[in-house]
Amino acid sequence: MRRDVLDLRRFYASDLGRAARAMVSRKLEEAWGDAAGLDVLAVGYATPFVAPLRDRARRVVAAMPAQQGVEVWPGGEARNLATLTPEDGLPFQNALFDRIVVVHSLEESQDPVAFLREVWRVLAPTGRVIVTVASRNGLWANTERTPFGHGRPYTRSQLAELLREAELEPAGWTRALYVPPVGWMAGWAEGFEQAGSRLWPGFAGLLLMEAVKQTFAVKPKGTRARVRAARPALAPSPAAAPVSRTPDAPPHRERLAPSRRRS
Repeated sequence: MRRDVLDLRRFYASDLGRAARAMVSRKLEEAWGDAAGLDVLAVGYATPFVAPLRDRARRVVAAMPAQQGVEVWPGGEARNLATLTPEDGLPFQNALFDRIVVVHSLEESQDPVAFLREVWRVLAPTGRVIVTVASRNGLWANTERTPFGHGRPYTRSQLAELLREAELEPAGWTRALYVPPVGWMAGWAEGFEQAGSRLWPGFAGLLLMEAVKQTFAVKPKGTRARVRAARPALAPSPAAAPVSRTPDAPPHRERLAPSRRRS
C-alpha cells in the first residue's frame, strides 16, 4: 500500500525530511546541472527535489500515482503543475521529456517493469532518468518512521537488472543519506554525508541510479517466398499425325505446311 500524499508532505516538512531533500537535490544538481531549457517530469512524490529546477527548465511537471493522491504544486499564485495519474498509463505523449526523476514510486509499484516501461515511453531518445530507491543495506529501509521504510528496497545489481529489463541502460549510480533516520540527528546530516561516503559507503540510506533510453534500429527480417512459374493461359496442342482421306470422310484441314514433292 502506498503512503498517502499527506504523510509524504508531513515528512518533508520535518527536520529529517528537509535533510533528505537537501542531500538528494544536491545529487540531481551534480548530475544534470540546472536543466536549462529542458522538459522535466517528476514521478511519484519528487516535487521536493525538482523545485529548484523550475527557474531554468523549460517545463517541470509532476505525476503522482492515484493510490497515493495528489497535491497542488507548486502552490501559491503559480499555476498548478501536478496531475493524478495511473502508474501504468502516464497521460503524456511519447518521447516528451528530457529528464525524469522517480522518487517514492518504484518501491511500492505493483508491476515495476510495466511502470518503468511507461517511463521509457515518455522519455526522449536522448533523455535521462534518475531512479531513487531505498538501499537494502541502509538503515532507512529498516524503519517505518520514514516513507523510505515502506515497499521494496533494492541493491545496486537488482535495480540495474530491473532497469535493463525495461530497456533503460544504467549509466551511473551514487548513494546518499548517511545520517541515521532519527529526527534529532538531522542537524548533523551534512557531517554524516561527508564521512559516510568515505568510511562506510555501503550503508547509505538511498540509492540513486541514472539510466538512458535504449533505442534500436528495426532491421527487416528476410522471409522465404515461393517463386511461381508463369503458365500460359492457352497451351499449344501437339501436332497431329497426318490422316489418310477416304472417299466418305470429310476433307481434313491441314495444320502444317505441305511438304515438298520429290521430282
